[in-house]
Amino acid sequence: MKTPSLPRAGWLAAALLLSAPLSAADTPAPSTALPRATPESQGISSTGIQALVDEAEARAYGLHGLMILRGGHVVAEGWWAPYAADEPHMLFSLSKSFTSTAIGLLQAEGRINIHDKLATFFPDEMPAAASENQKNLRLRDLLMMSTGQHKEDVDAINVMAPDGSGTRQFLAAPVKQKPGTLFYYNTPATFMLSATLQKVTGETLRDYLIPRLFAPLGIATPEWDLTPQGYNFGGSGLHLRTEDIAKFGQLLLQRGEWNGRRLVPAAWVDQATARQVSNGSNPESDWDQGYGFQFWRCIPGFYRADGAFGQYVIVIPEHDTVIAINSGTRDMGGIMKMLWAKLLPELRAGPLPENPAALAALRTRLASLVLPVTAGAATSPMAATVSGRKYTFGQDNNGLETASMEVGANGDVTLRARIFGQDETVVSGHGRWVRGAFPLTPGSTQPVAVSGAWTADDTYTVQMAQYRSPFIATFHLKFTGDELTVEREMNVGFGNTQQPPLTGKAR
Repeated sequence: MKTPSLPRAGWLAAALLLSAPLSAADTPAPSTALPRATPESQGISSTGIQALVDEAEARAYGLHGLMILRGGHVVAEGWWAPYAADEPHMLFSLSKSFTSTAIGLLQAEGRINIHDKLATFFPDEMPAAASENQKNLRLRDLLMMSTGQHKEDVDAINVMAPDGSGTRQFLAAPVKQKPGTLFYYNTPATFMLSATLQKVTGETLRDYLIPRLFAPLGIATPEWDLTPQGYNFGGSGLHLRTEDIAKFGQLLLQRGEWNGRRLVPAAWVDQATARQVSNGSNPESDWDQGYGFQFWRCIPGFYRADGAFGQYVIVIPEHDTVIAINSGTRDMGGIMKMLWAKLLPELRAGPLPENPAALAALRTRLASLVLPVTAGAATSPMAATVSGRKYTFGQDNNGLETASMEVGANGDVTLRARIFGQDETVVSGHGRWVRGAFPLTPGSTQPVAVSGAWTADDTYTVQMAQYRSPFIATFHLKFTGDELTVEREMNVGFGNTQQPPLTGKAR
């Protein structure tokens, strides 16, 4: 999956590859909840689900949230602290499936047809010498990622261009093959669907979906990142809770019907989630089973919406099952293969006898999930020497001016930094995650959870989880004489996850 490159805005911004922040005021509040039931009442064993959770942790897949629905009921749910049920999570390309749904609704209202040519919506932005292929590009071609554009041309499009040229860049990109004949994963194409919807309706994609999808599903108004042109990104940038995307999956499973009300045409759900184009030939790959209208087909024959680093809504109609997952993983294929191997065999045709002991064990397990904290000692022979010393960084500091740490008696460490011209403080918990806030980009403060420990006599290691995203940064603070070297790496990223070290000197 591709996403446009983000501007370098400082050392943490570059390391974390963050998108637009959510403020506390933007946080969606919990709303109408899905019904709950025991796994056994819906034909799944509690022991089978616990085995799935055990496998995910043993393989260190980095799950953040998991919900399993069967028969329209939540039968299992859990979040790995510091991630939580009431926190939205970045969805990346899972956003595309919501964009597709909006296009289906717009067509049902008679305001567009997916066979309409894209050029008709942007007459003033088309290149003067547009080719026939450029003129003939249809909304349908964008939906199924078959624009006829080649990789090098798609990858050169920057929909986040500060000068607002994103749409013009897309329309000017060469279309070297007949539209509809070549699959290439194309996030800018989904952005153009969002821009088209706004051209037609005068509303952003998000605002268009509020009364038609989000509000009826009981989803509080979400954050959806905007481009400099004022369009919702479309291909990425949506932030929702795990239960919100589970509701979306259940709506799809029910072919667009919700609580007796038709929200999305059944024919659109069937069409959007069916194989519309071939996207590979590897029978062992869940990315080669065909592509619909912003939905992927899966090896076992069902479909999914997914986003980078392990955001999933998997819909299994033949088993009346939906799986919703948020995570920060480098092995999206591994998670799916685990689900096929561990969960599919547990989906029985009818209810199972209740198993109170197994259910209690599962619920205890799910209620106590936590991401691994930083392993190491609570103190070090150097702790007293470096505690309270301020280290100043040179000109090439990517926004970090000074840093210091104060070591507490319980092993917790107070970290102080002057970064992006702001003085900031967070507490790094020993053996636990401590929530706080830290500026990860200039002019913004992000919610984070921090854990740390001494991993060597001269090294204090900090994990900083941005718990509304997949990203967890690990910082190794190495003390040598009067110098502090900061080495940093990310759990996941679109490029190099290790960043060059920074060195500061004590004053």
